[in-house]
Formats: sequence, structure tokens, C-alpha cells
Amino acid sequence: MTRSLRFRLAVRFATAMAVALGAISLVTLAVLRESLDRELNVSLLNVAEIQASAVTDAPDGEMHFHEWELTPEEAASVRDLNRFSQIWDGEGRSLLRSRYAPADLPVAPDALRQASRGEIVWREGEYLGQPVRSLYYPLSRLGPSHRGHVLEVAAPMARRNALLLQAAVALLGIGTLVVLGTFAGAWWLAGSAVRPVEEIIDQAERVEPGSSARISAYADTREYRRLVSVLNRMLDRIERAFDAQKRFTADASHELRSPLTALRGELELALRRDRTAEEYRAVLASCLEEVLRLATLTEELLLLAKADAGHALPERVPVDLARLVDETLVRERERARERDVAMTVEVPDGLTTTGDPHLLAQALRNLVDNALKFTPPGGRVGVAVHAAGGEVVLQVDDSGPGLGADAERVFERFYQVDPSRTPNGRPGGAGLGLSIVEAVARVHGGRVSAGRSPWGGACFRMMLPLVVTAAQAQSGAGVAAVEAGVQAPQIPTPDRR
Repeated sequence: MTRSLRFRLAVRFATAMAVALGAISLVTLAVLRESLDRELNVSLLNVAEIQASAVTDAPDGEMHFHEWELTPEEAASVRDLNRFSQIWDGEGRSLLRSRYAPADLPVAPDALRQASRGEIVWREGEYLGQPVRSLYYPLSRLGPSHRGHVLEVAAPMARRNALLLQAAVALLGIGTLVVLGTFAGAWWLAGSAVRPVEEIIDQAERVEPGSSARISAYADTREYRRLVSVLNRMLDRIERAFDAQKRFTADASHELRSPLTALRGELELALRRDRTAEEYRAVLASCLEEVLRLATLTEELLLLAKADAGHALPERVPVDLARLVDETLVRERERARERDVAMTVEVPDGLTTTGDPHLLAQALRNLVDNALKFTPPGGRVGVAVHAAGGEVVLQVDDSGPGLGADAERVFERFYQVDPSRTPNGRPGGAGLGLSIVEAVARVHGGRVSAGRSPWGGACFRMMLPLVVTAAQAQSGAGVAAVEAGVQAPQIPTPDRR
């Protein structure tokens, strides 16, 4: 059964108080017992010294005790109130007993032996089911004539035990009341402390999907205000995530529907009448183009889904960036020549990272394709790689129109800049290229940034962890040495936005 927080707090406070009171009660009883025992011992010692001094004060020299006359009723109760005395010789024979002392008063032989050697000894015994404390006092202290004689003074401990019992009962009763009071107080305090949480829970339960309602602070305390602030920020993030998911779904549906609509239109048009082989070939080529576009879009969506799930990195191997750039940009160089765009590549040897070479190549290809898409004929595109701060920086600059106020949104999925800023005035794709770059950098433990290039266009940077190869490690080169040996390209650092 799940207990409420209020009940648990009250029980814990009451339990803590019970433990504390229990410890205090035990210490109190121990101190009281020690005090009563000390008082009883002092009383027995005083009686023993008085009786010892009076043992031989009779005119005839006979040993005797100072006695007093009691009525039969008083004598019946004296066993619980009086100190009993008797004298023993060294062999354990009783020589003298006080008038009202019982004949079967218990004696401890070992205590007699110790006392006969001149020691004062205390012992506890039992008489008629009741505890008795005895003091064995050596009479050899009176003179040589009493050598070996021992005076035993005994007293019942019933009164002392009764006092201890009364104290224990009183402490138990007081402790019970205090624990119950603590539980009630803790219940009230916990209720006042939990009440704002319950109100926050009620408000949170009333927040419907898609609602802009937020939680208001119920209590004017720092902790509750912080809790409300954290919950509201979480709701904002959830709302943004839902909005992004809605936009993603709508954009994906639109992007998937466009090639399907075109494909359907081409096929319906081809089926309206008989056509020549050339016309059918043209229709099939157009359909194939739409199918390829659809396949590319599907693969990009699948890659983003894998990146979100953390499964986009099937292998992690050392990647030589100089070789990666050289092999990846073969087709892009040809496209740049076709568009009359000058492409420069500056990649020094010796820079290595780890990851999936196919994903890294796709990210680089997307960056260069994006730069070529927005660079007009006669413009420039630059690709450079350098090391800085323990990272490999892959930088792509262009001389296109650059980025405006939407620079922070260019990595959002399906986001497309204003078509008027493209050379042909039309959007150049589905808006997933830069999203894939960001996802690839993220799964490789890197990051991306966008800014302004030194040529007035856009600058995109992908930062990846720098790795020291085995050959570099054997030569004693570390990350700092690799960075020092690789000079950054002479391109001004773009502004980060």
C-alpha cells in the first residue's frame, strides 16, 4: 500500500522523536539507578560503621547490636524498611544477629572471605523473591580481637526498584504523549508543506495537450517557485517539441506528397492515349526522377530518425579527413565548374577523427551542395579543415547572399530560406540537408555553427573531436603538437550567431 508523503513525514518525525526520547529515558533511568544505588551504598556503610562502633561498648564486653522495641505490627513490616545486621566469623558461622533479622538471610561466602581479609564488599542477593543488597564490613578495623569477624548489613531493594519502575512508567507515559503530539504536529506541518505540491499537481493535471496554460506559484517560497518554474519550462519544451513534431509531420507529408503527386500525374497523363516510344521513355525518365527524389527523401528521414534514436553510427573507425575531403568532392568540383563557381580546398595532412566515413562524407556533401545552391555564377566556395581547441574544424564558406535573421533556424528540419535569396528564385530541396549535418555532428560528439563568411556569404562549421593516430602517438606527438603542426587557413573566423 502506497502511503502519502504527509503520512511518511509525520511517521518519520514521530519515529525520530521516539528514538530520541527512548535514548533520553534510558540515560535518565541509568543515572537514577546509579544515584539510588550510591545512596543505598552510603546508607549501608553508615549503618555498618555505627553498628561496628557499638558492637563492643557493653560493660561486660559482649558483642551486641543497638536494638529498639517494636510492636508485632511494626515488626511484621520492618523487613521492608529496616537494615538487618549480623556478625560472621571467618568460617562462616553466625555469631550475632539483630533482633528482627531473618535467620535465613542470604550470605555470600566469597564476600565473607574477602571481608575477613580487611576489604569492604558489596553484594546483591535474593530473599523471599525480593532483591537484597548486603554490605560486608571487616570488624578487624576495631582491633585485633575481632580479626576474622565480618559484619553484614543488608537492606531490601524493593523501594529502590519501585522508584525505578515508577520513573520508567512516568517516562513512558510522557514519551508516548510527546510522540503523539509530535505526530500530530508533524502531520499538520507536513500538510501545510505538501498542500502547495497538491495544488501544483492539480494545476498540472488540468493542462491539456496543446493548451498554453501554465502553472502558477501557490506558495511564496523559493523552493516552490523554483519547482513551478522548472515545470513551466518543461511544459514549454514539451510544447515546442510537439509543435516541431507537428511541423515535421506536416512538412514530411507535403514533401512526400509532392513527388507522389507528380508521379501520379505523369502516369495518368501517359495512360490517357497511346504514345510513341520516345514519349513513354520521357515519361518513365520523369517518373524515375521522382522516384529517386522520393527515395532520397526517405533515406534522409530514416537517417534523422536513427540519429534521434542514437542508432545512426554503425561503425566508428579512424577517418583521415584529407582523404575524405578529396574523395567526397569529386562530383562537387564538377558541379562547381558547370555552375561557373570557383572552388578552393585547403586540407592539411595529419588530421584524423573517428566515426562513420559514409556519414561524414554525406555531411560534407550536404554542406558543399548547400553552398553551391546559394552561390551565383562567378562566385566562390571554399572548403577548409584545421585543428583548434582539441577539435577538427571543417569549414565551408560561400559568396552567396549569406544568412539573415534566420541563421539560428537553418538547421531545423524542413526549414527553407526565402526563395528570393536563391539564384533561381526557387527553393533548392526538402530542407533536410543541414539538419542531417547537425545530426551527423551530434552523433559523432561534435557540433555545428552558422555565421558570415569573409566573402559576404554564409559560413558553416562542423566541429569534431581531434584524434591522435598511433603513428603520431609513437612519435611523441599529442593533440597540442598536432594542432601546432597544422596551421589554420587564412580565412577570418566567421561570426557565431
